[in-house]
Amino acid sequence: MIKENPIILGIESSCDETAAAVIRGRRLLSNVIFSSATEQAKYGGVVPEIASRAHTEAVDEAVVKAIREAGITVNDIDAVAVTYGAGLLGALLVGLSFAKSLAYSLNVPLIAVNHIRGHMSAAYLADETLTPPYLTLLASGGHTAILHIKSFTEFEVLASTSDDAAGEAFDKVARILGLPYPGGPNVQRLAENGKAEIKFPSSLVRGSQTQFSYSGLKTAVINFCHNAEQKGEPLNKADVAASFQKSALEPLVKKTIENAISLNVKTVTAGGGVAANDYLRNSLKAECEKHGIKLILPEKKYCTDNAAMIAAEGLIQYQAGNFADMSLNACAQIPLK
Repeated sequence: MIKENPIILGIESSCDETAAAVIRGRRLLSNVIFSSATEQAKYGGVVPEIASRAHTEAVDEAVVKAIREAGITVNDIDAVAVTYGAGLLGALLVGLSFAKSLAYSLNVPLIAVNHIRGHMSAAYLADETLTPPYLTLLASGGHTAILHIKSFTEFEVLASTSDDAAGEAFDKVARILGLPYPGGPNVQRLAENGKAEIKFPSSLVRGSQTQFSYSGLKTAVINFCHNAEQKGEPLNKADVAASFQKSALEPLVKKTIENAISLNVKTVTAGGGVAANDYLRNSLKAECEKHGIKLILPEKKYCTDNAAMIAAEGLIQYQAGNFADMSLNACAQIPLK
């Protein structure tokens, strides 16, 4: 029987965060995150084996804590939602194996969640009244796209990246500038002290209305830094960070607003780790206010990897009756849809 406001446990282990969360309907009851980012930072990025071991050590504690903080018992859970892809295969298998065992023992539905769709669904926790249609700017380490959300389960891709994702570009530029992992927030902090006066190429492909590209922008930053080094010229890293950030994010905001106006859509949301970037958030706010568009932004902690968004997407799949069986396997790469 499908309940109107089910209690759903979400589990996320796609990268370096081990997370568990509980929702009742769209109301978030708890959200627990254990991260191995500090350990990963020693190596300048995520080491899959270290991440998998960290998930194995933390997943049980994360779930127990989430249930306790939600003020429920394990027997109150109506369904278990878990990320099955995309991500690091070994890391995904830890969370998936735990979720399958728990769902089986409780005799409740198992819900397979696409990690990227989880990022899209974080907005439902930010505004419980949100209903389609609306536009979503998705900007994460693995995907960059503008999506027309037509219903709770259907959407159209209006624009996307042809190579690197925005979050991936931030991480690579951070490495060029000698900044520690994770790159995104460190580039933003450095950019706050710089001036965006360096002319880097736009992330919007020239002559295209539907394609972004971050490969050329990343290469332009590399070449700029290397040329300065070879000539013995001083390099203002803050200016580089600010200029890169503007070139990377300004086109995303511009095309999101243009599509909203063109489709006469009155609500815009954003999701993914890059949606935690202050430049992006402030730019979206300013443009939405200018054009009378309602903007729904999840809190920053729900933009980066977390289980609350997995539970939120789990609720959508639960209400659609989309349940998985015990043969469900993890997938390192899965399509957006």
